[in-house]
Amino acid sequence: MSRRRKFPTQKPKPGPQAQTRWAWLAAPWFQQILAVLLILLSILTFLTLFGVTSGHLLNAWIRLLQFLFGWGAIPVTFAIGWGGVLILQHHLDRPVAWRWRSVVGAELLFFGLLGLTHLLLGQRDPLALIRSGWGGGVVGWALAYTLSLYVGSAVAGLILALATLLGLGLALGWTLEDVREWIRERRAGPAPSLPPAQPSRPAPSIVAPPTVPQEKPEPAPEEQPVPAPRLRPTRAAAPSPAPAAPAARPHRPALPPLDLLEEGEEIGLSDEEIRRKSRIIVETLAQFGLPVEVVEVRRGPAVTQFGIAPGFTERAGPDGQRRAHKVRVAQIAALADDLALALAAPSLRVEAPVPGRSVVGIEVPNERISVVTLRAVMESEAFRSLAARSPLAIALGEDVAGTPVAADLASMPHLLIAGTTGSGKSVCIKALATCLAMTNRPEDLRFVMIDPKMVELVRFNGLPHLLGHTEVELERISRVLRWVAHEMDERYRKFAAAGARHIDDYNARIARSDPQARLPRIVVLIDELADLMMLAPEETERTICRIAQMARATGIHLVVATQRPSVDVVTGLIKANFPARISFATASQVDSRVILDMPGAETLLGRGDMLYLAADAGHPIRLQGCYVSEPEIERVVDFWRNQLPDWSSEAPWESMMPAGNGSIGFFSEADDEEELLRRAIEILRHRETISASYLQRRLRIAYPTAARLMERLEEMGLVGPQEAAGRPRRVIGGDWPELNGGGER
Repeated sequence: MSRRRKFPTQKPKPGPQAQTRWAWLAAPWFQQILAVLLILLSILTFLTLFGVTSGHLLNAWIRLLQFLFGWGAIPVTFAIGWGGVLILQHHLDRPVAWRWRSVVGAELLFFGLLGLTHLLLGQRDPLALIRSGWGGGVVGWALAYTLSLYVGSAVAGLILALATLLGLGLALGWTLEDVREWIRERRAGPAPSLPPAQPSRPAPSIVAPPTVPQEKPEPAPEEQPVPAPRLRPTRAAAPSPAPAAPAARPHRPALPPLDLLEEGEEIGLSDEEIRRKSRIIVETLAQFGLPVEVVEVRRGPAVTQFGIAPGFTERAGPDGQRRAHKVRVAQIAALADDLALALAAPSLRVEAPVPGRSVVGIEVPNERISVVTLRAVMESEAFRSLAARSPLAIALGEDVAGTPVAADLASMPHLLIAGTTGSGKSVCIKALATCLAMTNRPEDLRFVMIDPKMVELVRFNGLPHLLGHTEVELERISRVLRWVAHEMDERYRKFAAAGARHIDDYNARIARSDPQARLPRIVVLIDELADLMMLAPEETERTICRIAQMARATGIHLVVATQRPSVDVVTGLIKANFPARISFATASQVDSRVILDMPGAETLLGRGDMLYLAADAGHPIRLQGCYVSEPEIERVVDFWRNQLPDWSSEAPWESMMPAGNGSIGFFSEADDEEELLRRAIEILRHRETISASYLQRRLRIAYPTAARLMERLEEMGLVGPQEAAGRPRRVIGGDWPELNGGGER
């Protein structure tokens, strides 16, 4: 019976053994030798084709190529050499980004020309054309003969011509729209008056710089280093359409050019460093009995990700025979500290596995961190395409492969940012605000900035997008949040009256009758949530959650940051209403779990290194955030000030009554204490004990205000002294006082 049991256990095992038998085909040394041989073969073939050298083997090889492809032997020889170059680039530099449209287009163009050659030249004697070596070869003859046999020579020629044109368009990236535009330009000739015509909708900042000299030529001398290069091509064409523009629509200021922002520099690992660290990773894991292979390398601005593929190990089974077993991913992740020691890295993050790819990612910090500038991301195709669809496109940074990443704040619809001091939270908020100010006009977007730290967001004071000024006093911040909630309620009333569902629908309806009544979007930026939660935790949590739950349709969005991601600051209710989150470096794994619901942020490097968890993603991606310097912010603010010198924006919450608005339903520390005292006395009439926390809940006030009320009630002889910490006080009966004509009855 023991022999019979051996057969079912041995039968399913030849799979891994067969893989290890042919594993040398995927080994780097074999592929590099193959690449060198392909390049050498291409060079020898070219030399033989042009008569520089000859030989029996080379001549036979040339005759075979010409027999198969005719004149196509030349592009086939070039393709062989190019394939070897791509294999070497894959192993020595970085992974090759294949563009399948170009490859398919080149193949269609090649085979279409081969077929046309034989169809046009080989009608009388196809065999002679094949023997000449400069026709379409056997491949071209087979295409032309097969199509002519079934559809006729004329239709076959049309099909091959269309395939050739389609291949040419795919290879060069042309579209029918490009061809139509080219024909239109050829017919119409040069049109110098076209550049001043701009689209009516707020365009992203990428297409906005050419409009600067047309709509605002006056401040050009003040901004010589920035917009001056863009004034030259459109100065002559600007005066002609100027009289018609004001009559057609009201004046709209131009968007800032990207020249206001600074360019960055790329600093990455050299090829020698990559090969050295790849060898260290493979050797270190091999010492622990884990054979792996580095299959890809992705260079980023802050870290370099080495993609490794687990190999096979041989272990003895229960019957004593050795079998091949796949290396488990958890075994590699458990050796993160050993890898960090071998690589002399301050910290190391293992992503096991990398989402969407069958590799384990080992992220090693670079010796020098590249600065990812806001301009570099805003100039990328990812941001351009997103900004063309959404006015709230924001530039986040670059991932571990150096690819720019952009997101839509309108679809988040709110963003929560956390991290330790100096990790990059404030820089991230300033980059988001600068990006939105670069792509939106003040009538389309307004900012509400709250900065209890008093040093970060105050740089934006004077920006026309800003409502009032940056609020830094804690006593006024609760009034600001109440106004945001009140504005949300007012917008819902306007939507109901107009029969609109959201802000875009409302603006589209109202623009037909009164364009001035369009509602701008509002982005509320809070740089430190912990200070607000310490002052009035219940009021702050209730207001923020209420705005986060309901404000998306009204065009109001929150961006909240905190340096203390603990459960008493980032409560469960706040997290539930902020699905999109950014975590910079945290002090512990506990803080990482609070903000991301998973570990990983404790291994970040700081200085802009972050994990971004999108609202519709289940796994965060690592990014190097955008950096915006103080001079860049000043240039953007000065640009808008010069364009709109008479723009004034009053703080709308200044006109709110101290007792708040009835539609909101709670008081603040700025409320009248005499009124609060009357309400507290009314509460005492029906109770035997009272505490400051009870008054805080009933009156909806902050704890310091409730404590002061308890002290005044004790001075008036209405409550007894504090008997023990945390215990309620005894209510003393007797004659109840009447303040200013009597209490509330």
